[in-house]
Amino acid sequence: MTAPHLVEVNRYPFSKEALADIRGNVYAGTNWPLVYILSNGGSRQAYIGETTDTLTRLSTHLKHDEKQLLTTVHLISSERFNKSATLDIESGLIKYMAADGAFSLLNGNLGLVDHNYYQKDELYTRVFKAAWDKLRAEGVAKHSLESIDNSDVFKYSPYKSLSRDQRQSLLGLLYALLDEKVENLVVEGGAGTGKSVLAIFLFKLLNAKEVELNLHSFSDEEKELEELLGKLREVYPQPKMALVVPMTSFRNTLKKAFRNVSGLKADMVISPSELAQQNYDIVLVDESHRLRKRTNLGAYFGAFDKACSTLGLDKHVCSELHWVCKQSAKAIFFYDENQSIKPSDANSTDFARLKAASSTQVQILSSQFRVRAGQPFVKFVDDLLNVRLQTGKRFRSGHYEFKLFDSIEEMVRVVREKNDQFGLSRLIAGYAWPWISKTKTSEYDIEIDGVQLRWNRTNTDWINASGADSEVGCIHTTQGYDLNYTGIIFGNEIQYDKDRDTIIIDKEKYFDRNGKQGIQDPQALKQYILNIYKTIMLRGIRGTFVYACHESLRDYLKEHIPVHTHTTPGSELSASAVKLLPHVNAVPFYDLEVAAGDFGNLQRQPDHEKEWIVVPEHVRVSEALFACRVIGESMNRIIPNGSTCLFRKALGGSRNGKIVLVECMNDAEPGSRYTVKDYESVKIQQEDGWYHKVIRLNPRSNDKTFESLELSEDQALQYQVVGEFVQVLD
Repeated sequence: MTAPHLVEVNRYPFSKEALADIRGNVYAGTNWPLVYILSNGGSRQAYIGETTDTLTRLSTHLKHDEKQLLTTVHLISSERFNKSATLDIESGLIKYMAADGAFSLLNGNLGLVDHNYYQKDELYTRVFKAAWDKLRAEGVAKHSLESIDNSDVFKYSPYKSLSRDQRQSLLGLLYALLDEKVENLVVEGGAGTGKSVLAIFLFKLLNAKEVELNLHSFSDEEKELEELLGKLREVYPQPKMALVVPMTSFRNTLKKAFRNVSGLKADMVISPSELAQQNYDIVLVDESHRLRKRTNLGAYFGAFDKACSTLGLDKHVCSELHWVCKQSAKAIFFYDENQSIKPSDANSTDFARLKAASSTQVQILSSQFRVRAGQPFVKFVDDLLNVRLQTGKRFRSGHYEFKLFDSIEEMVRVVREKNDQFGLSRLIAGYAWPWISKTKTSEYDIEIDGVQLRWNRTNTDWINASGADSEVGCIHTTQGYDLNYTGIIFGNEIQYDKDRDTIIIDKEKYFDRNGKQGIQDPQALKQYILNIYKTIMLRGIRGTFVYACHESLRDYLKEHIPVHTHTTPGSELSASAVKLLPHVNAVPFYDLEVAAGDFGNLQRQPDHEKEWIVVPEHVRVSEALFACRVIGESMNRIIPNGSTCLFRKALGGSRNGKIVLVECMNDAEPGSRYTVKDYESVKIQQEDGWYHKVIRLNPRSNDKTFESLELSEDQALQYQVVGEFVQVLD
C-alpha cells in the first residue's frame, strides 16, 4: 500500500443533520476504530478523541455544553487501525496539536500514554506522519512535526505522558493538597528530572474545566487518582492558582505554552513580585532555587523592597521564598540546590528549615529525561567538576556524544553542523568575558585563538531567537531549557591545580558582577561557578561538547573526556561517520534502562527501527550479537559503570562462570528489569546423586557492599538469561 492510502481524513459539518452523511463513511458506519477532531475555525477551539462507535460518540458530544459549539468534524481512518493504534494516534495528535497552536484544545491532559503494539514503529509512525500532512492540507495543523519537536511550547506542554516516577509523585502531591496539616511541598530533583513537566501537568490538571478521565497511562492507580481528583474538586472547585517562575526568559517561554492550552492563561504564570498583589489557594514554584533574597539585586532592589513592605516582611531577612509561603494556602516548590548559581539566590538554609517543618512534605524525583546518557552522566559530570573520579576514568556511552575539543574553531564548526542537522544546538560559556556588545553592538566579546564571538544579543527567549546559533549564551539565558547539542566553553576563571588536584577559581576573571559581589568566602564563589558549569553541561539531549581555555584544566579534562578527532574534507571518515551496515559492521543497541517490555519484544523490532552501533573490525559480526549499556558499579572490576558492552544471545548450554545478562520476569520497572552478573551454578550432593539446587548471580566489584543474589530452583524460574557477555566496546 502506498503512503497516500495509509490513512484517510474526511471532513464533515458537526451537526445533527450531518450524522446521516457520516453514517455513510465506511469506517464510521461499521464501528471501525478511528480518531476524530472536532473544531471551530472561528473560536479556534478543538477537541480530539478516538472511538469504535463514531455516531454514538458524536451524538453525545452534540449535547455537551462546550463541544456542541464546535462546527467541523474530521474523521481520521485507516483499514490498518486497531484500538491500540487509535489510542496512540489520539495521544500523538493531542500533544502535537497543543503545541502547533492552530487551535486551543478542550481536552484534559490525562489518558496520554505511549503504547507499544504490533508494527507501531514499522507502520503506524508513517500513518501518523501521513495523517498530519493531510491535516496541514485541511488547515487543522500549521507546523511541521520536526519544527514542533524542537519547540519549547511542545516541550513544556501539559499534554504529556508521565513516567512512573512522575505519576507516583503526582499522586503524592494530590494527597498532600488534601491533607489539612500540609502547607508546603518540596519536590527535589536534579537537572532534567522532569520537574517543569510535572509542575505544568499538575497546573493543567487542577485548572481544567472538565477533565477527560481516560486514565490509560495510570493503570493500577486509575481508581485512586479518580477518587483524589473528585475530592480535590470538592475542596477547590475553582482554585485560585499561580505558577511562579523566577527567571524572566523562562517565564516568558512558559507563558507562550499556557496560551495554547484551553483553561490556562498566560497571566497564570507570574513573577515572584506579582505575589504581593493577591493571595492564592495553590502556588507552584518552578526553578525555586532561583528565588531571590536582598543581595546583589541591581535594579530589582526597588521592586523587592516594595513587595516586602506590602507583605509586612523584613526586607533584610526575608526572601521570595517567604513571599510564596505567606501568599498561598498551599505551596509546591520544585527545587534543586545544585542549580543555585549566584549569591542573590535564596539561602539553602531557608529551604532546609522549610523542609524540616512539620507542615512540609518532601518528595524526590530521580529519573533523568533530558540527557540521553541518563543519570550516570549526571553523576559523572558532578564527580568530574568536584575532582572525585579515579585517574583515567572516562564516561562511556554508545548513544551520547561527549567530546573534548582542543580547538575552539573546530567546536564552533561542529556545533553549527549539529544545528543544521538537528536544530537547537548552541554555544554556552561561563561568564569569563565582559558583555561589551551590549552597548557596542559591532564589537566582539569573546576572542579565543583568533576566533571572535559575541554574547547573546537578547535575554528573552534567546534559545529560540534569530541568530542565536552564531552567538554564545550564558547560564542566565539557558537555565531551564532543553537543547539537542551544547558546546560548553570553560573560561579562564576556572582552572585546575595539578599539585593540589583541585579546581580553582580566579575571581578577577569572573565578570558576572552580581554573581560575585559581596562574596568573601572563596569556597562559596567556587560552588556557585561549579553549579553553573554543571547546569549548562546538562542542557544537551543528544550530546555535550567541551572546550577549556585554561591549559591545566584542559589537560585534566582530557583524562576523563574522549578527545574529538578533527576531520577535514576528503579525509577518512571517523568511526562515528562510518556507514552502518546491520549485521555486517554493526549490531543492534537496546536501551535497557527504559525498556518496560520483555527482551523478546526488543529483538523482534524490524531492523530499520532499531538503533545500531558500529563494532570494532576484529569482531566477527553475526545476528546473534547485540549491545547495551551496563549501568552500575556491581561489575566494575570488569565492566566500568556506563560501558557499552557486546553480548551474544543466550542459546543454552553451560553458563557456569560466565558473565550474563539476566531478565527478571516479575519486575516490570524500567531500569531494574535487567542485571549483569557472574553466573554460578551450585549443585548439592544427596544420596541418589547431584542436584542443581542453587544459582548465584555474583557481583565482581571493588565495592564490597554488593552481595550475591542467590536463587533457589523455584526462584530461578523467574529469571531468564538473555545474553552472554562478549566484551566492553567503549
